[in-house]
Amino acid sequence: MRGKFLLIIAALILGSVSVHAEAGLRTLFLENNAVICGINIRTFNAQDNNGNGIIDENETRGNFINAIDRLDELKSMGINTLHILPITPVGKLKALGTAGSLYAISDFTSINNQLIDKKSKLSPEEQVKLFFNECHKRGINVIVDLPSCGSYDMFLKNPELFIKDEKQLSVVPTDWTDVRLLNTGTNEKLNEDLINIHKKFIDMVTDLGADGIRADVATIKPSSFWEELIKYTRDKNPEFMFLAEASDSWRESPSEHAQFTAYDKLLEVGFDGYYGSFFNLKDWEKASDLYEHIKFNKKLLSSFNEDKSVILSFTTHDELSPILLHGENFSKMICWLEGTLPYNPYIIDGFTTGDDYIYPLENTKAAQTETDDDYYFVHRGKLDIFNFSRRPGGNNETIAKEYKDAVAFRENHLKIITHGSFVPLKTEFENIFAFARCYDNKTIIVIGNLDYKNSYKKTKIKISGINKIREIIPVTEDTNFKIRGNKLSIDLAPGGIKVLLINKFSL
Repeated sequence: MRGKFLLIIAALILGSVSVHAEAGLRTLFLENNAVICGINIRTFNAQDNNGNGIIDENETRGNFINAIDRLDELKSMGINTLHILPITPVGKLKALGTAGSLYAISDFTSINNQLIDKKSKLSPEEQVKLFFNECHKRGINVIVDLPSCGSYDMFLKNPELFIKDEKQLSVVPTDWTDVRLLNTGTNEKLNEDLINIHKKFIDMVTDLGADGIRADVATIKPSSFWEELIKYTRDKNPEFMFLAEASDSWRESPSEHAQFTAYDKLLEVGFDGYYGSFFNLKDWEKASDLYEHIKFNKKLLSSFNEDKSVILSFTTHDELSPILLHGENFSKMICWLEGTLPYNPYIIDGFTTGDDYIYPLENTKAAQTETDDDYYFVHRGKLDIFNFSRRPGGNNETIAKEYKDAVAFRENHLKIITHGSFVPLKTEFENIFAFARCYDNKTIIVIGNLDYKNSYKKTKIKISGINKIREIIPVTEDTNFKIRGNKLSIDLAPGGIKVLLINKFSL
């Protein structure tokens, strides 16, 4: 019987993965078919030959040309969309890190020279276009990041574009010490100069071949600002996608001087999707926390006249490495939740290989720097956006296999994942989640343990009618279970997750 199961699993999981290249990105996203990976070009294919974690002068930095070499790797994982962290020039004054934060933008209308292959005869714009074209050849769409604030360098050059406090000093939002708050105006009176600058950014990225933008901290700009910018863009390309970095758990602005536009208003004025609060999975201790957020999003997204969606933001460049948080099993849990929940999967470069994002020289004095910061500043345990660091990666082959299997399983059962019902199941313990995804007389059962310290033997899940099922297919490896009456019993490791497939059955 076990051999038969393995043959079935191979057919179900390891089948070819379509990337829906025929659909534009906006349609792909709204149908929950975008499988997204966030990357930092500056580190994406950097060559750290001496292994010190930093790309020295005689080593190769990540750039748009050598990034092409990794596209087939991403495609083989089932990725069909890239979220590229900012590609615009960065500030060098009052900077964080030896290269400067990617989000401390100094110019909205040109390409960051740090991301360019100096040996290439192609212009910066031609190099970006080449990379985007190579993505498109492989059926991979491209989202470009739009930073929310300006660098101190930009403030010194164009102080009229920034908010001033009562002492006429530039405003530092929250603890983002390397950026200053842009004065986008109010809903009643927008700053037309900044609107036009952002339109020029849109012109630039659309001319380069981008398929969408991710708006960094979209909440700190007025809703009418986004409404005008989105209309301007959609008049040029109706399939251009807008993703808001916004969450239903964000309640206030990072600065008393900034606007605050809530997630639902951003969706109302034209954004196609937002982050939700899936990044809080790391803190959820009860199954009800997961259920409630899924139900919340289902209700929210169905409340608009136009289709909307959300990304499964379990792991992003703003989040600590899952390995550091709760170990390998937590990463595997993320893989299978992304493979079975009805929204757009999202990961960050390095997730599939178990990178802990710990850099040997972090926060030590640097031998060389391109900014006024002479320390290797990093956010410990997070993807480095401040220095010329090593390529993200690790040596964990298990997570890569789990992610690839989960995405392939999702693709091969896409109708159930994107159109199926979501049915929470009754379990013995509040930290054990179990839910069914049902469609067209097929059912996927997902069972997971939010306790990352303790295992649970023979934990029981009530599933009405399961005692009448003749064949239950284990999808995840080492999934052993028993059926007695209307209850399924299964073993769960700390942070463990199991997935089952049942044909000719529905709840």
